[in-house]
Amino acid sequence: MKTIKGPGIFLAQFAGNEAPFNSLDSIAAWAASLGYKGVQVPSNDARLFDLEKAAESQDYCDEVLGILAQHGLALTELSTHIQGQLVAVHPAYDAAFDAFAPEAVRGNPGVRQQWAVNQMYLAAKASERLGLTTQASFSGALAWPYFYAWPQRPAALVDEAFAELARRWQPILDRFDECGVDIGFELHPGEDLHDGVTFERFLDATGNHPRANILYDPSHMVLQQMDYLGFLDVYHERVKCFHVKDAEFRPSPKAGVYGGYQGWVERPGRFRSLGDGQVDFGAIFAKMAQYDFAGWAVLEWECALKHPQVGAAEGAPFIEQHIIRVTEHAFDDFAGGDGALPDFRRMGMA
Repeated sequence: MKTIKGPGIFLAQFAGNEAPFNSLDSIAAWAASLGYKGVQVPSNDARLFDLEKAAESQDYCDEVLGILAQHGLALTELSTHIQGQLVAVHPAYDAAFDAFAPEAVRGNPGVRQQWAVNQMYLAAKASERLGLTTQASFSGALAWPYFYAWPQRPAALVDEAFAELARRWQPILDRFDECGVDIGFELHPGEDLHDGVTFERFLDATGNHPRANILYDPSHMVLQQMDYLGFLDVYHERVKCFHVKDAEFRPSPKAGVYGGYQGWVERPGRFRSLGDGQVDFGAIFAKMAQYDFAGWAVLEWECALKHPQVGAAEGAPFIEQHIIRVTEHAFDDFAGGDGALPDFRRMGMA
């Protein structure tokens, strides 16, 4: 059995233009001061990381790892959430998602999509150079505008959307396979891969590609009213990344899981800092230990109420307290025999 690694922290929500959040060295020092042992780095944020250089230069990758090591930190994964999102964008969202792309490719969805694919290729190589075996990402969405079937969808619309999604991701997954890296798709509303059923549909469309895997985040399952513990029973073999994020859903007479277009504070379902929501992390970490999850427990902080730096400070000890150091032998070994085959006749069994 393996003990989960952690605590880690996803830096995307904290990176900024002011110190200590504006360089890898200073933000690493900040994270280490709070008790974190690993960081998940957004590969699209040039203040912290140069993806193109990492794909090309082993020296640069060694420098990145060295900066983190000086602060007692490991690199848990690279994140390509933004680039993965732009691999597949429905035309209804073109204008909104243009803001996520470099100015040079805005206004041209085809060019933007090719830029995103190339970014994923670079990220596969960068992860390999950095000695990583997993990467966190989004799938993008072609079918999402049709998730609620009114007016009725043409019968083959969703099939074709997932077939196209697979066509776009197949060469990326193949490149990741060449580099020995898994993609953990964060199952997230707004993405075509947002639950177990949609993940299975994508997996089927890619021929059960071995590099198509899951980033497990229970908060998104709470907001969809899913069984997030049972999910691990079903999909644990495909879970390669873990975002530790809390959420709550409190039924309302006015709004449901869709939120009524309200802001996050007013919604029945909302993200919360660790320990402030409804997620049973004790049970989750027990499942992770049961299923021998060998990756990192990484805080992704999002909360409608609490200050981010307070949430970050609380997150490291919270995760540390929930990590189960797995046992090296069965609890009842003290009462065991010498391991010899028993005489079943004397035990009344024959």
